[in-house]
Amino acid sequence: MTARSLSICHLFPEALNLYGDGGNILTLAKRLEWRGIEARIEEVPLTETPSFAATDIVFIGGGSDREQRIVCERLLERKAELEAYVRDGGVLLAVCGGYQLLGHSYAMGEETLEGLGLVDLSTSRGTPRLIGNILIESELVGRVVGYENHGGRTHLGSGVEPLGRVLFGHGNDGESGAEGCVSGNVLGTYIHGPLLPKNPAVADWVLARALERRYGSAELEPLDDAEELAANAVMAERLLRGEEKE
Repeated sequence: MTARSLSICHLFPEALNLYGDGGNILTLAKRLEWRGIEARIEEVPLTETPSFAATDIVFIGGGSDREQRIVCERLLERKAELEAYVRDGGVLLAVCGGYQLLGHSYAMGEETLEGLGLVDLSTSRGTPRLIGNILIESELVGRVVGYENHGGRTHLGSGVEPLGRVLFGHGNDGESGAEGCVSGNVLGTYIHGPLLPKNPAVADWVLARALERRYGSAELEPLDDAEELAANAVMAERLLRGEEKE
């Protein structure tokens, strides 16, 4: 039997790596390794041109507005290839600043960045910043905990589903109760801290989608996530009881 492997493309880690985003890549790699699946990680710096032809998972992390301007310019150069990758079922995980770039535009006061147009959403800068612990309930992956710190207000198109509904915190815009987005195999969210070590179900959703696309099967051997799930549950209960503040 041929050994399975997945290729993970980490876009521009030197510019987009706020709040431990590198931990998301490490989590994906270790959860593959523990299942006997090889993880091939390609870190693409700003000085190189990414290619998505042989990629299974693309990760775009978070950064400041300055880094987003730079990264957006580089990604727009590869917009057609990224669109083709997504249409073909390619898996893309985008966190915070990366999430904001998935849509049609990001209005930053006097300047508006053109987005990648991969998901029907748009973002505008607002005040105050939405900062603090967050807990959401997701039909896709259950309860998700983490941290958010963003000035963006992201609004989903009518056909785009949120990742989940906010139980504690702010989410996409602080008003709608929605957090993140799921469109095909694209998942965007403001939740970091980092996201995947705290929420193994999200990591496995990403891996399962990539394995299904590559090998036709999304089956994943269960792992012992008792410690992670216990920590997740403790934090969720503390937030719901009001023991943790923003």
